[in-house]
Amino acid sequence: MGRLAQTDGLTEIQRDILATVREFVDKEIIPVATELEHKDEYPTAIVEGMKQLGLFGLTIPEEYGGLGESLLTYALVVEEIARGWMSVSGIVNTHFIVAHMINAHGTQEQKDYFLPKMAAGEIRGAFSMSEPALGSDVAAISTKGVKDGDYYVLNGQKMWLTNGGTSTLVAVLCKTDEGGSTPYKNMTTFLIEKTPGFGANPTVPGLTVPGKIEKMGYKGVDTTELVLQDVRIPADRILGGVPGKGFYQMMDGVEVGRVNVAARGCGVARRAFELGISYAQQRTTFGKKIAEHQAIQFKLAEMATKVEAAHQMMVMAARKKDSGERNDLEAGMAKYLASEYCKEVVEDAFRIHGGYGFSKEYEIERLYREAPMLLIGEGTAEIQKMIVGRRLLEEYKIAQ
Repeated sequence: MGRLAQTDGLTEIQRDILATVREFVDKEIIPVATELEHKDEYPTAIVEGMKQLGLFGLTIPEEYGGLGESLLTYALVVEEIARGWMSVSGIVNTHFIVAHMINAHGTQEQKDYFLPKMAAGEIRGAFSMSEPALGSDVAAISTKGVKDGDYYVLNGQKMWLTNGGTSTLVAVLCKTDEGGSTPYKNMTTFLIEKTPGFGANPTVPGLTVPGKIEKMGYKGVDTTELVLQDVRIPADRILGGVPGKGFYQMMDGVEVGRVNVAARGCGVARRAFELGISYAQQRTTFGKKIAEHQAIQFKLAEMATKVEAAHQMMVMAARKKDSGERNDLEAGMAKYLASEYCKEVVEDAFRIHGGYGFSKEYEIERLYREAPMLLIGEGTAEIQKMIVGRRLLEEYKIAQ
């Protein structure tokens, strides 16, 4: 383990957790990741191993059977997992987001029912906000929930659900139009339990997961649509029990998700750097190792600096959220920086590999296809810059 991406001020428990996860990644994920990714095969054995380590309950409070760890610990664990295979970090990401939303906003009954099962990995969560025509404009959602006695009837189509097929719980954002003064006060989050699998769901009439979306990278983990046709959900499965709060609940979850995407970018970039600096010391050209050429040394220096800068920004954003302070500025900065730097570090490692980087026999080929997802996941660079710019204008507003 090199000196890059170290984190000061960790407790002994945090260091032990990270050491355990790092060992698991080195032994159980890295050796099989490329083969599974090329097959687009769900990593069942890896997921079972994470269950045994208690990782699905990492941030869930101890009173519900979890480890009760901080967002910082979660982010550092995700960084380690993404270093092994980014798709595995996606399997835990949406689960963590939904668990966070239930813990922060759920009723006591919802916490008592869902969180112990989520901590054990018996229930695994998916997060559903986007739609086919939505993009980044959340106010334009068209999936609708209409009150019918003690139920709501949901109709619409959702898009880009990570774990959409394998999950057993989906947090779904819908319009409910129950008198809010703005579109953002007319959205509600519904907690929908379902059977894992694709096609029409046998336990939720009207709910369909059509199948996996074929992707350039980020394979293994399933990304899906979700179709709702007259799906009846009890009113007590509204997150928090009160309609109209869904947008704010989802944005809280997205802040956690942005720290996660930043952590994933850090992990992928660190792995690309490791591959690049290792290959540079093995490959010989013009009578010497390519690591001895000044041009390659410059490239390695730039890559390492980007890995370190992204890691420290991600840590700052996680610690800000853990402190209870608003962290949309820091989360936006971290997500933007880490995803952009990840793309650049992966490409530089790809260039160091030369023609071999284009071969599927080399791990860098997989990383090169995975990095672009981070540029768009949890909001594009342009969205992050809008968030950061608006927050800066709030912070530095001059007196008129």
